[in-house]
Amino acid sequence: MVVHDDLRVEVGRVLAAAGVGAQSRLCCALSGGVDSVSLFTLLCTLQADFGYALSAAHVHHRLSPNADAWAAACAGRCAQVGIPFRLLRVTVARDHPGGLEAAAREARHAALDSLDCDWLVFGHHQDDQAETVLFRLLRGAGVHGAAAMAAFDRCRPAVRPGRLRPLLGVRRAQILAWARAAGLHWGEDESNADTRYTRNALRHQLLPVAERIFPAAVPALARAAENFREADALLDELAALDAAACGGGPWSRSAVLALGAARLGNLLRWQLRRGGALAPSRARLVEAVRQLHVADADTPLRLVLGTWACCAYRDALWLEPDEAAAAPAARDWRGEATLPWGAGEVVFEPTLGAGLSRARLSGAGAVRLEARRQGMKLRLDWRRPRRSFKNLCQEAAVPAWLRARLPVLWVEGEPVWVAGIGVAAEFACAAGEPGVIPRWRLSGADPARGSG
Repeated sequence: MVVHDDLRVEVGRVLAAAGVGAQSRLCCALSGGVDSVSLFTLLCTLQADFGYALSAAHVHHRLSPNADAWAAACAGRCAQVGIPFRLLRVTVARDHPGGLEAAAREARHAALDSLDCDWLVFGHHQDDQAETVLFRLLRGAGVHGAAAMAAFDRCRPAVRPGRLRPLLGVRRAQILAWARAAGLHWGEDESNADTRYTRNALRHQLLPVAERIFPAAVPALARAAENFREADALLDELAALDAAACGGGPWSRSAVLALGAARLGNLLRWQLRRGGALAPSRARLVEAVRQLHVADADTPLRLVLGTWACCAYRDALWLEPDEAAAAPAARDWRGEATLPWGAGEVVFEPTLGAGLSRARLSGAGAVRLEARRQGMKLRLDWRRPRRSFKNLCQEAAVPAWLRARLPVLWVEGEPVWVAGIGVAAEFACAAGEPGVIPRWRLSGADPARGSG
């Protein structure tokens, strides 16, 4: 057990394990309570040893009549020791489906995630960990959720700063004893005693009963979180192996479906987390896996999983943000090997006797990559008339949700290639003639395989 005299050593141990050094930028989430005030004080004393840049941020929720006083106290504490301070005012939704507690937490983390730093440092301790494990298990969490909090989660700059919790192995009573011995002053949030909030009810009502029956309940729950985390890491390793075996990007739809329902669900959850998305409900994920299995192999699907969607087209399967897809900006093609298109790219592969005729392209006017146009038509075969874009998409089984994003290659106002559909007969490459095949790769997938 960590005694209060060893708190500085414990915090330093976690910082070293996380690789914190002279190039690191740490921001302490300073609420003004005893946990964050103690952590902030310890971080100040350790700054000379590690050389990191330290700042602090306070989230003002506008919920308590004492909120202004807490913010002023945090600002004054930072000014006293010359540490940069940020005050983040948020508006908490009163109609959040998860209640005021969940709404405040979401607003707080969204504000902190916007900060420009490498690590956000929180004062969570072992009692918080036990409460989190209980809270999540009672809500039916899986292995990932029951793993609760880690002492450090390495940062992914494209998503959010990393998380550091140097006091996670320390009991709340130990922090309180250390703070008193150090002569610190802190504020008390009156809402922490309100057992109408779930976390407070667990802290003041359920955990004390558990500790009377099992005196080591809190450290035991913390150990359980570590066990869950090990299992979660193994599931992540399995998902990474499955992703590679299924093609990496794109996944092969047939290969993914061969994994079985449990491994497919694990793969989808893993990929969503990698994209920074919240995990969907178990019911929604189970239903998506079911639909993938029962649909015909060539049926296009777009299954919404919270803020993301699982898309299947031909033998390609991928995940993408569930956002209204605006047509990407048009751009001229001057022979480049690739051109960006939305979240992906169009690759132009040299060929012989297939795809678009290079001679026809070079002899034509401006060649432009652009989205579809109203009323556009295309002839794929000299023996057949020109067909409307809608009819061609229907024949090629291009789903309606994908059509607005299809890249089209235009020559002097005429479409000569449409992703997923094919090449205009007037610009088709003759046998033995140098050509080029455009291929569209979207969000790590390749939904338009072949020359289409």
